[in-house]
Amino acid sequence: MSVAEAVGTRQPRTVSTRFLRSELRLIFGRRRNQAGLLVLAAVPVLIAIAVKVSSPGRGGDGPDFFSSITENGLFVALASLTIELGLFLPLAVAAISGDAVAGEANLGTLRYLLTVPVHRARLLGVKYLAIVIFSIVATLTVTVTGIVMGLALFGGGDMTLLSGTQIGFDEGLARVLAASLYLSLCFASLGAVGLFVSTLTEQPIGAMITVVIFSTASFIADSIPQIAWLHPFLITHHWLAFGDLLRSPVAWDGVQQGTFLAVAYMLVFWFAGWARFAGKDVTS
Repeated sequence: MSVAEAVGTRQPRTVSTRFLRSELRLIFGRRRNQAGLLVLAAVPVLIAIAVKVSSPGRGGDGPDFFSSITENGLFVALASLTIELGLFLPLAVAAISGDAVAGEANLGTLRYLLTVPVHRARLLGVKYLAIVIFSIVATLTVTVTGIVMGLALFGGGDMTLLSGTQIGFDEGLARVLAASLYLSLCFASLGAVGLFVSTLTEQPIGAMITVVIFSTASFIADSIPQIAWLHPFLITHHWLAFGDLLRSPVAWDGVQQGTFLAVAYMLVFWFAGWARFAGKDVTS
């Protein structure tokens, strides 16, 4: 067989998911990450039980999601997401993303990982894809637990939206899941920030704290009216827009702007991490 024939009959190279599967096993196999997911799941359980045993009546001080829980159990998931998007979910994503590269460097395994050989861009891409998957799993953990607890304690049926319109249970469930996926995208953008910070240090705890401070500072800055010009660019500015999916008609402006901003953060900080990591002298 000639060289030309050999080249022509060469089988196309398949894309292996071995590296990604290994990364996911590392993330979800660690006890601390499993414990973190249990904490995330505990919040909707606590909310559902607290509302169930509390005195009847609609309170005027809490979010609308809380006052609607007794009418439809799906609101347990929405109330839980509202509570956890301020700290618990960002903390979970910060822990995973901050550990992505810094953890390998801290343990001394990063240098050996790069000798496999694996291209640094691919390594960073796989690690970020694992962060995105974790963001989805973490958010769905809260959502699914809230749905199960809510339906078990309060039942389902027609759902009254924030705008006062009633929709069927199936459509209501679809909207709750859509809100969860939207928040997953928002947390994935925070994961891109964490991945970038992780390339700057060999201390995963320091990277995690930095990401949490970044997220918290964004929430604080978003509440200061004197810098309203900055608000649309803050990573957390559109996180609460998931509530717009619970209106009729859906107020798409906030969701669309939040999606565009999240994708922008993902691209900017992933490429910033790549620029840093591609030329980094790995010594540990």
